[in-house]
Parts: sequence; C-alpha cells; structure tokens
Amino acid sequence: MMPPPIATAAGRTWVLLRGLTRDSRHWGRFVGELQAAFPQDRIVALDFAGNGARYAERSAIRVADMVEQARAGLSHKGVRQPVYLLALSLGAMVAVEWASRHREEVAAMVLLNTSLRPYSTFFQRLRPASYGPILARMALPATPLDWEQTILRLTSNRPDRAILPQWAAWRAACPVRRSNALRQLLAAARYRAPAGPLPVPTLVLASARDRLVSAECSRTLARHGRADCVLHDWAGHDLPLDDGPWVVRQTARWLAEKAGSSEAI
Repeated sequence: MMPPPIATAAGRTWVLLRGLTRDSRHWGRFVGELQAAFPQDRIVALDFAGNGARYAERSAIRVADMVEQARAGLSHKGVRQPVYLLALSLGAMVAVEWASRHREEVAAMVLLNTSLRPYSTFFQRLRPASYGPILARMALPATPLDWEQTILRLTSNRPDRAILPQWAAWRAACPVRRSNALRQLLAAARYRAPAGPLPVPTLVLASARDRLVSAECSRTLARHGRADCVLHDWAGHDLPLDDGPWVVRQTARWLAEKAGSSEAI
C-alpha cells in the first residue's frame, strides 16, 4: 500500500542517482510511485558519464568526479538547492561524497543498499557468490539480453522477466562500454567515505536478502554515520524494483518523524 500524498508548502527537489552501469530509465515505476506520494515535489533522475544518455562519454574513476558531474547536471537543468538525494549502491557513495563536500547543497539523503570503506570489508561490499556471473559476462561474448538476464538474477529477488526486452533494448541503444564498466567499478572500489557522522539527516534502507551487497554494510554505515536504518526482509539489491512502495513508505514515514522533531528538514 502506498502512503497518502504528502503536501509540502514549497515542494522539495529529489535527485535520484543509480548504481553501477545503470541509468535513469532503470528507476522504472519508482519515479511515479515517489511522485504520487509527494505530488508537489520535483523529481530529477540523473545519468553519470558512461551510462544512459551519456553512454558515449568516458566514465569517471573517482566518486568525487561523479559528484561534479551530478552538480553540473543539476545546474544545466536549472535546479535550485538544497536538494534531497535518493540514491542506490554506487549512487549512494556519490550522495555521501556530495553531502560531505557541499553540505549546503543537500537537505537530506535516503541511501539504498550501499557499501562504504572503511566500514565494510571487500567480501561484504561484493558478495563472493556474484563474482562468477559477473566475470563470465565480462570475459565472454554476450548479447544485451544475456547481460540483462544476469543483472536481473543478481539484483532482484522477485525477477519480472517481462522487463528484460525493454532493458535489453536500452542496452543495445545505449551500450555501456566494458572500459566504462571497469572505470565505474574502480571508482566504487577505491572510494573511502569521510570519517565521522554523516553531514546531513540520512535514512539508510537495505535488503536483508541482498545477494550482491551484504546488508551488514548498511547497518554498519548507519551506526557509524548516526543515521536511521530500516531493513527490508525479502527484497534484492534493486530495492526500488522489488518493492518501490516500501521504499516510498519508509521515506515518507521518516520525513514525517523528522518534521515532528527538533531535526525537522
């Protein structure tokens, strides 16, 4: 069940950031679900260089450079700050760095299934069971459909195969270069979050049965970052895909709680 629409006087701006090799189209139904809950808010989904509409560009190898890409994208769209960041996986690393570098530009963050050094080990940040499928796809010839089938198996715990033709068509039209995938993976692997509490109010959402990234990464981040944390009991890594309404409900509940406290945002 979706939460009832929440009216806001001025309206927020939500900036949505996806993960490794994915683009703004992969938010799918979630954009509409979030908009229905916050009808007066503006929702902006951005692509990083190398993905989606920017597939021909060279991906950054530093999360800090991805932050600057996102900031430039907002400036081009005429978006005023501060903004609310809702980000998944690698996108959540970008959100943390953005808030750390430019605190005045970020009002709050909702981070989904992310993992950060120094809080988590390599084997928590990328579960060993995922190594084989990922390496096989990168080493062997694969069609767009092959790639998307592998991604769906790794990231969803209730895979809807009906979306595969659309995903494959997107990959065929805007192919992610292997070199760009490796550059994004390098950016994620080398990123180290600043020490101490997270700089803005933050909600961390994670999937207890995430097969790609251990949920312990999110719990540890929330503990060290002094953030609120809620776990979903069955969804996979792509939480907005598996249970977008749950993400929206948790976000709406958290914002309502903050509004009624001394931490109003």
